Amino acid sequence: MKKIKYYYNTHTLRYEKLETPLRVKLLRVFGFIAAALVTSAFISYFAFRFIGSPTERLLRADNERLADRYDQLNSNVKALQQQMAELERRDNNVYRSIFEANPIPDSARAQELDKQKEVAMVEGMEGNELIRSISKAIQNVANRMQAQKKSYKELDVLINSKEKILAATPAIQPVSNKDLDRIASGFGYRIDPIYKTIKMHAGLDFTAPQGTPVYATADGVVTTAGFNEGGFGNHVIINHGYGYETLYGHMVRIKTKVGKKVKRGEIIGYVGSTGKSTGPHCHYEVHKNGQKLDPVYFFYNDISPQQYDQLLKRAAASNQSFD
Repeated sequence: MKKIKYYYNTHTLRYEKLETPLRVKLLRVFGFIAAALVTSAFISYFAFRFIGSPTERLLRADNERLADRYDQLNSNVKALQQQMAELERRDNNVYRSIFEANPIPDSARAQELDKQKEVAMVEGMEGNELIRSISKAIQNVANRMQAQKKSYKELDVLINSKEKILAATPAIQPVSNKDLDRIASGFGYRIDPIYKTIKMHAGLDFTAPQGTPVYATADGVVTTAGFNEGGFGNHVIINHGYGYETLYGHMVRIKTKVGKKVKRGEIIGYVGSTGKSTGPHCHYEVHKNGQKLDPVYFFYNDISPQQYDQLLKRAAASNQSFD
């Protein structure tokens, strides 16, 4: 039932029915609508400004999940890069040192991502940029893994040939010298026994009775076996491969021939005093890639550490050589 309102008319002194003009009704309706619109606008503004629309909230949640996922992937990539760096370090500094192989240059490996550039790139990235960044980092690790895989294949070859390398490395004394009393002259500048001047003595002199066996100090192939007038006399040169070569001089008799394959410990001749010599002895030299080395550093197979220390002291004594 519609509610009817009355008002007291002071002019007629009676109650009369209250009727609202249409103009007033329209103004009230428009005012209400305007107020509702303004209120809705304020509510929407603050809602979208500080709360966000449902779509924005979903997008924001997705972005947060993507950012967390990227951080996790980035951490995993960095961990892989650290592991690869450690493998590369051990490859260069440990494994290849053991096998006397040259390290792989950094230019042969994929370069690591620059950290500062990476940080600047990540800030404000969009989805596609994040994907490209992750893909680039993963490709970087993949390239380095491929290079490392190739390096390990090379090391496998070195491992398989290490036994041959060890067999080809001089490792014993050329004459029996258990008491370490047969080294008469060491490596270095010594007094020449004939000219009495100081000259470079590029080997060791082992004194021994004439006819004492002379042994090959490593596996190899005989390249020289004959007489050298005025020099080493009857002497033998063995090529061991891998850059190693040994020389045995002043033999009374040679028991091998050019082209023969010899094993470590095999008799190749007998001590004598042929050539430029002042007494029976074996002049012994070790060459590596054409460079003459001190043979005293190649006796680790047949003496103890204590004997080796004693041998070093005797070989270092300044005296006159026998040739």
